[in-house]
Amino acid sequence: MGILTTEEQAYYGTGGAHGNYRLLSLTDIIDSFMATYVGEGKICEKVLKQDVTFHAVRALQELSYDTLRSVRDWEVTIPSTLVLVMPLDYVNYVKLTWSDGNGIERIIYPTSKTSNPKDIIESMETWGGFTTSATNTDITSDEDSDTWTKYKANEDTNIGSINADDVDSEYGNSLGARFGIDPQHAQINGSFFIDEDAGRFHFSSNISGKTVILRYISDGIATTNTAGTFTLNPGGSHVPKMAEEAMYKHILYGILLARKDSPTGLLAQIKKERFAETRKAKLRLSNIKIEELTQILRGQSKIIKH
Repeated sequence: MGILTTEEQAYYGTGGAHGNYRLLSLTDIIDSFMATYVGEGKICEKVLKQDVTFHAVRALQELSYDTLRSVRDWEVTIPSTLVLVMPLDYVNYVKLTWSDGNGIERIIYPTSKTSNPKDIIESMETWGGFTTSATNTDITSDEDSDTWTKYKANEDTNIGSINADDVDSEYGNSLGARFGIDPQHAQINGSFFIDEDAGRFHFSSNISGKTVILRYISDGIATTNTAGTFTLNPGGSHVPKMAEEAMYKHILYGILLARKDSPTGLLAQIKKERFAETRKAKLRLSNIKIEELTQILRGQSKIIKH
């Protein structure tokens, strides 16, 4: 529910929490659901608050992946090791770029042609196995494989800094000989790959020292660290008000689905309502402006020569 809790004088000051009115905390969602749907004679009778909290967290996680605006970003300078660890709340990446001297972001493209495999340093025997250095010990390996070492040592040629005549002399004779070039590699912005096991991004050598922007998806769940113990913090997890009803339907469907005596017809009805509210939330949060869309479509009539 939209309730103003801050006066204008406090809000417009330099220390105010700006823009929070468009959000609801997960605590407010849970309390509102308990007041509306749980109780004697209501659709959810004898439901524990812990159950509501569980399904509220799951609803927030699921909606964060493709409905809510749960994209966060980092701006970091890549060290000479060409490695960046995944953020603490990382789920998946949206885009990786580096900013040039004009502040323009250049897209860094992923490559699927390399990786950082486990580099076994034990000697391989003729039968294909290994002899470990001691009895009953695991095989040892290096953190950086030979493949990764060669990848980060590769030097890319920046065609944009070469004189046009030199480019023609170097590549002009190859006209037609480079048929089938892969567009994802026909660029000078650099590349990266993800080491899923180690939780790290690995970059090509020309990214060293550059300012890289990582945009990634978070599940929106906040936690509190108390003496090394992490606990859920519903008050720090926020939901856009435009998706409030979708949250309620996700929680309601999850609770009713877990009950053994829920009528089949009621489950089907709530499932349809959940789908409809999720679709409505996507449309609301897509933030499509007709004037901006019209301006983009006007450019479709331009003839582009190839």
